[in-house]
Amino acid sequence: MGLENLQDLVTEQQNLKTLKIDRKSTEEILAVINEEDQTVPLHIKREIPSIAAVVDQVVKSFEMGGRLFYVGAGTSGRIGILDASECPPTFGTSSEMVKAIIAGGESAIFKAVEGAEDSEELGASDMHNNGVRLHDVVIGITASGRAPYVIGALKEAKKLGAHTVSFTCTKDSALNKVADYKINIEVGPEVITGSTRMKAGTTQKLVLNMITTTSMVKLGKVYNNLMVDVQPLNKKLVDRAKRIIQNVTGCTFDEASELFDQSEGNPKIAIIIYTCQVDKDKAAELLKDANGFVYKAIKAYNK
Repeated sequence: MGLENLQDLVTEQQNLKTLKIDRKSTEEILAVINEEDQTVPLHIKREIPSIAAVVDQVVKSFEMGGRLFYVGAGTSGRIGILDASECPPTFGTSSEMVKAIIAGGESAIFKAVEGAEDSEELGASDMHNNGVRLHDVVIGITASGRAPYVIGALKEAKKLGAHTVSFTCTKDSALNKVADYKINIEVGPEVITGSTRMKAGTTQKLVLNMITTTSMVKLGKVYNNLMVDVQPLNKKLVDRAKRIIQNVTGCTFDEASELFDQSEGNPKIAIIIYTCQVDKDKAAELLKDANGFVYKAIKAYNK
């Protein structure tokens, strides 16, 4: 699709509900934005089967030593960076496990880099520069589904043996043609015509949250609904880790603090130490044998 066809994209259409938004009061503008935003989760709900297929592939890839890459330009790239950067502190992952690549590099995070998204060659080159390989999953994120940088990245990622995903806010996009999996969520025209940082951006944020969160749950990084692989890197997270230990075991906060120290800041091991009444080394062994799942480790010990 060339520039001459941009007007045909849903993301470029005018929203009939907001034609006279410039004449509305502050509260009226906020109300119509809020009303439009409320439609986003309903559109996402219809695509849960497509999202689930991607999650299952991401989990398989992680189990085989693969990584997850987000690739995007502009807003799409920045949203990928946001989700990827939150995985290490939340789930205790390495910074290499979930990575985000934006057209134009780090400087494009805060300021647009002219022409970066228009180059398929740059997208392909960035796949090589980031060592994309067999078993990786590369999710191309573009609201319009036509960003050349993202198309070039997915084409090259496929050649390198990675699984590729087209994540767009349009149907029948150019990106779909070079992807193994497709997540196409049309959320309709934006409140401000063409401003895909709004509903399209919200869609991207919610879906990426769903993909990484569900993947981490299926890898054993959550026990009940608690982030037991949290990295206690500051006072707030140390306190959270201790409260997680307290919540699961029913012990006092002082006891949870002792368990935190005994487990060297690992809530999973602390929980197993208390629940199974074993020492740190045995708890670590049980956890390893259970592939990181706390409930499986406890169940195996109590057999």
